[in-house]
Formats: sequence, structure tokens, C-alpha cells
Amino acid sequence: MDVDLIVIGSGQAGVPLAVRTAKAGQRTILVERSRLGGTCTNYGCTPTKTMVASGRAAHVARTAARLGVKAESVRVDLRAVVARKEAIVRRWQEGVRERLSGAGDRLRLVEGHARFVSAREIEVAGERHRAGSVVIDVGVRPAVPDVEGLAALPWLDNRRVMDLTELPRRLVVLGGGYIGCEFAQMFRRFGAEVTVIQRGPHLLDREDADVSDALEAVFRGEGIELLLGAKVRRASKSEKGISLALEDGREVEGSHVLAAVGRRPNTDDLGCDRAGIELDARGYIRVDDQYRTTAQGVFAVGDVTGGPQFTHTAWDDHRILFDILAGRPGRGRSGRVIPYSVFTDPQVAGVGVNEREAKARGLAHEVARMPFGFIARAIETDETAGILKLIIDPSSERILGANVVGTEAGELIHVFATLMQAGATARALVDVEMAHPAFAEGLQSVAMQLPRYALK
Repeated sequence: MDVDLIVIGSGQAGVPLAVRTAKAGQRTILVERSRLGGTCTNYGCTPTKTMVASGRAAHVARTAARLGVKAESVRVDLRAVVARKEAIVRRWQEGVRERLSGAGDRLRLVEGHARFVSAREIEVAGERHRAGSVVIDVGVRPAVPDVEGLAALPWLDNRRVMDLTELPRRLVVLGGGYIGCEFAQMFRRFGAEVTVIQRGPHLLDREDADVSDALEAVFRGEGIELLLGAKVRRASKSEKGISLALEDGREVEGSHVLAAVGRRPNTDDLGCDRAGIELDARGYIRVDDQYRTTAQGVFAVGDVTGGPQFTHTAWDDHRILFDILAGRPGRGRSGRVIPYSVFTDPQVAGVGVNEREAKARGLAHEVARMPFGFIARAIETDETAGILKLIIDPSSERILGANVVGTEAGELIHVFATLMQAGATARALVDVEMAHPAFAEGLQSVAMQLPRYALK
């Protein structure tokens, strides 16, 4: 064998896994064909949330009069916003490179496109490498919309839209998932007219309807046009930019079109067939609970496995797989408590099962809900939009799931996630002493909406 381990892809699982393995004395090769850091650093979390922060700053300034503060005028310098985003991305890229350098001579970075020649043997940059184990962390990319005529037009994906330095006159967003929602609100706050076309009946249509309703009300209040339950039939060039013909006969005009209709795995040109690595119908790599593929000694982690496509899930994958490779198998990839957050404003966060899923799975459950605006802190800061939901098992009182739509929902959801990870009951929320006035008080209040915890 040339080395002990080959890691293909420098995403949020690949980098820490390669570094830790090398520091443990294993000869390791990390292969990257593009930018170090993967999607999160270059095209996902880091640049998106950096630009979301700029959009929120503009919105707060414009609406400050509600708090008795008057801003005479607000102007967004999109070129400066993009420059700030690029600077922060470079900072994280440099951090990744420094981390790899700090791993010592046991780790070698090979830049180029890796293809399997056989199981545990790859070809990259004109060289062949074999290893005792191979880990695939190649991630996903934006899916191409299945819309007649769109491919011939200059449509945008989440990567290209963040490079715009001139504000679109009207941005039409195809898709109401978390990517589409974040960009729609961001560009509306930058000053563009925005329309969202969503095939399903709601934005974020995997959520319960009342959760989606809370976000939709905010979007409409900010002047974002929502076309729900709508499907695009055809796209064509027009005098105003791009014209989209809907199946119901309506026409939608936009200067720019952003497609946010899903992701596809980067397995097309990986040579999985030559290694005996089985893919599912969508091209994702099939793995078992220990990340093993159908090829002996080959593992896969992160988004390419088709599981929850979150940075934190990929990072947790590396922790579990590191122990497995070191001969210390403990927990597997299933059964984890995985929180998530959509960084709209208000944020939308969840963990565990929602009410719709509990009903579909026939789980015995009790539901508590409360408007976010009932929280004292929300009233004081005039951040009242949203809802809190808690789902518990009636017999054990353990938390099955929770949703928060509201200010700092992405932080608050971790209280529920921690209790679930610890196997604690919802009574812990009732009995804990919460600091006042904090948004977290609302988590206690929603638990006390359940009759068993209500003050008599």
C-alpha cells in the first residue's frame, strides 16, 4: 500500500479526519480538485450567512423607526458586501490550509480530480495511489432545473448569485427551500424586487404548516411575492430579462433567475463502478451505519451519502468514523439528534420529529405551541414574529421534537437538542430557573402549555 488512508474531498468531514489520522501516525493523502474547505467554506454557510448579516443590517436600519430611531436613508453597496464576503471566505480557506500544514509530514495534499481505478486505488494528477482505507467526502452541487428553455439562458445558482455586484431589478427564485428562502429575503433587503415560485403549498414544505405560515407572513410583510403551488413550464428571453411561463397560464418576468431546486451528488465522474461502490437511484453513495460502502475498505461521509446535508452532520460523521477506523466502534450514524436552522429572519429551527411526522409514523404524542410574541424579550425588542412548538411522548415525557421560528431560533433549538441527547424529560424545562428577560424563557413557557405542566 502507498499510504494508510486516502480521503477524497476537503469538506467538513474530510479535513478533520485527514488531520487527526495523520497526527495519529497514519500516512494520509487528502485529495481536493477545487477549493479547500468544501461547500460550507466556499459556497455555503460561510459566504451565505456573511451576506445575510449585511441584509439584516440594512433591514434593521430601515425599520429602526419602530424603536424610535430614525435613519434618514439606507443604501446597500453590494460590491462592498461581496468584497466582505470574499475576504471572510479567504480567511477560512487560509485556516484550512494552515490546519493541514500543522498535521506534519504524515499528511500530503494532492490537488486534482480523483477517480477510482479499482477498490482502494485512485488516479489523480497523473499519479496512482493505493491505501488500506479510502474515505469519500465529495459532497453535492446545485441541481439543474428541469425547465424547458432555461439551460440556454443565464440562470443563477447559489454560487453565482453571490458574485453579483450589481443589484438585480427583479430576482425570481425557483424553489422555496432553505436556500431559496435565505437568498430571497437577503436580496429583498438589499433592495431588489423578489418573487419566489414554489411547487409545494408552502415555503419550507417539510415543516408543519403553522411553522411555514409564520415565515410566509414575514416574507409577505417585507414585500416578497410568493407564488405557492406553482410550477414553471417554460423559460424564454424577454425584454426585461427572463420570462417564465407557469402551468396555470401566468407569466412571471425577472431580470435574474435563481434556481434553488435541490442538490445532486458529485459522483458522476468518480469511477465508483470500477471500485464496486454502489449508488442509489439519485447517485448518492449507499452506506451502512458504520459508513461502509459496498466496496471493502471504502467509506463515505457527508452530503454524498444522501443523509441530512448539514455541515454539523458531516463534522459529526468524521468523529464517528475516526473511532471506527481506529478500531473503537461505538455509536453509528443512525439515531443521532440532529438540529437544523434556516437563517432567514426570523430563523426557522427544528430537531427531532415534527407534528406531521409524528402523525404519519403513528407515534403517541402531545403537542404544545405558543406564539413567539408571547415572550417578554420578544416584545421588548419588537421581534415578535414566529412560533414555538414542543412534541413529547405522553408516557415517558421525553421530547420527541421541537420547532422554533423566531429571533435566534438557531441558538434556542440547542436547548431542546441537548435535553434529547441526554434523554431528559420536558419537565427539566419546567423546573429550570430561566434568566429574565431572555428569549429562552419562551422554551419554558411553551412546555408549560402542556396541561400536565400548567400552573394550577
